[in-house]
Amino acid sequence: MPTSKAQQKSVNKYINKAYDRINLTVPKGYKDEIKAHAESTGESVNAFIARAIAEAMERDRAEDSPKD
Repeated sequence: MPTSKAQQKSVNKYINKAYDRINLTVPKGYKDEIKAHAESTGESVNAFIARAIAEAMERDRAEDSPKD
């Protein structure tokens, strides 16, 4: 069932309020690799990229924290 214009507008309003957007540019062909990898793990491309960024940030913080 197609969504109405009012419903689309409502969803877009929520997305704009709750999320930030980041444009990502990758070399030709890499997008297909990313998509295939995300699908192989049962994730969307967005979820895969967000997880990869979160894991890298967590790893970087752990490396920067002082060791006992």
